[in-house]
Amino acid sequence: MSGPERRDPEAQPGGGLNQAPARGWRDSELDRLCGPAAAAAAFATRPDAVLRLFYTPTRRREAGPLCAIMAQGRRPYREVTAEDLARIAGTEHHGGLVAIAVPRAMADLTAGPFPPALLKAPVLPLLDGIGNPHNLGAIARSAAFFGCAGLLLSDDPRQSGLSDAAYRIAEGGLEHLAVLRLAQPHIALRALAPRFTTVAAVAAGGVAPAALPRDKPFVLALGNEETGLPGLTAAACAHRVTLPGSGRVESLNVSVAAAVLIHALAG
Repeated sequence: MSGPERRDPEAQPGGGLNQAPARGWRDSELDRLCGPAAAAAAFATRPDAVLRLFYTPTRRREAGPLCAIMAQGRRPYREVTAEDLARIAGTEHHGGLVAIAVPRAMADLTAGPFPPALLKAPVLPLLDGIGNPHNLGAIARSAAFFGCAGLLLSDDPRQSGLSDAAYRIAEGGLEHLAVLRLAQPHIALRALAPRFTTVAAVAAGGVAPAALPRDKPFVLALGNEETGLPGLTAAACAHRVTLPGSGRVESLNVSVAAAVLIHALAG
């Protein structure tokens, strides 16, 4: 989790619920799923992981069905002020509704076996060195929108992980993706090659998306905006792809480029 440790008003003396995290989780380890879309997706995919729910008066309509689920499970929920919700969420960009959830486990995967769902998706994005959680969240949102089943994250120390900001920007998209960690992306790419066409996204020197073979689904490797993909990862890909542009600007933001490429390859 990024940022300073956050403390919830309900965890303070006299705060009302005074509810400790379940199963020994520290408060700072729990996911803050901000906004109706992120919270609703968590309830749809992992309802038992949601420990607490908070919302402002402006979100009563959206919160109603979620509160009913919380009541069935005898878990706490509460209407709070926007100021209190900002303290609970650790950000003012909370969208008026916040679910506090047990963090998702992220399995390590290098040479397989690969989950069957990953082998059926038209595009499988692989992020290697993308450190901005907003970019990760935006890529996850596009991936889910275009029907991807998973998201691979490298072990590069720069690579962002599953954070509150990533969940918020993903607008529920992360909940619909199997997120796996790759200790050695270049080895995983070679293991995936029999089932996938492996493609490195590069700023220049690659072919247009339409020129890529279409006989298999794609693994699309995306790297750091400033330095690109690590050499080993790029070298492990069978193809390189570049989006042709007007030349007026050097490149696109990586999350925008990812959306365009996923759409082009999934079509």
